Amino acid sequence: MFTAGHAIFDAVAQLQGNANGSDYLYFSEIGSFRYGTEPYTLPRFVFLGPGADDEPVKVGIFAAIHGDEAATALAAVEFLRRLLLTPERARGYQIFVYPICNPTGIEDGTRHARSGLDLNREFWSGSTQPEIYYLERELGVHSFHGVIALHADDTTHGVYAYARGATLTEALARPALASASRFLPLASGEIIDGFPAKDGLIRHHCYEGVLSNPTELKPAPFEIIFETPHLEPESLQIEAAVAALNAILEEYRPFLAIQQNI
Repeated sequence: MFTAGHAIFDAVAQLQGNANGSDYLYFSEIGSFRYGTEPYTLPRFVFLGPGADDEPVKVGIFAAIHGDEAATALAAVEFLRRLLLTPERARGYQIFVYPICNPTGIEDGTRHARSGLDLNREFWSGSTQPEIYYLERELGVHSFHGVIALHADDTTHGVYAYARGATLTEALARPALASASRFLPLASGEIIDGFPAKDGLIRHHCYEGVLSNPTELKPAPFEIIFETPHLEPESLQIEAAVAALNAILEEYRPFLAIQQNI
């Protein structure tokens, strides 16, 4: 197995142990499948913040849709581990975290799944991939208020983000980038990942078939694709991603208060 794969599966197993008996964190598997004779599952953690019993704001965080982006999975786990220490930061939120969206890619250390397909080009296109089926089901059933996909890009030396969906998305993405830039610089240039960008933010552009909410959801959820520079130290990528996630929760809080009439 790919060395980084061991670290990811071990981190998820340790967090699963933390969930046992926790008042806030819950673990389950959203589906299982086989490649050849080998069984695989997609793990899910749900963090129920204080006060999230009635009409919570639901946020989905997805990592390692590309199996060679280990820092994304480790950042998702670290984000939850720290929330367990300070659960008040998740007040009013129900946070669904999918740290391993591409288990065979993680095991093999490859961008693609073992099928040879890039899973992040397969969403909402009638894909027969089991990983896509289970993830689309989660996206459809839970009707998230916001979706955050964590990625690592080996073509840049800084953090950047795609802002998609609801008009408020840019107001969430910019503080996330600012927080992340305490650990890694912003990606520079007017073109990032092949799209027009400004101050590390790509708006209204993206590849077809990426992980996203169903288009029919109204009102439109916010959707952020957050990218760390894959060639930078893994520890800094993790810190940058965790900082970005925390900033998004904090910046969304006024919208959460309006929804709950606080």
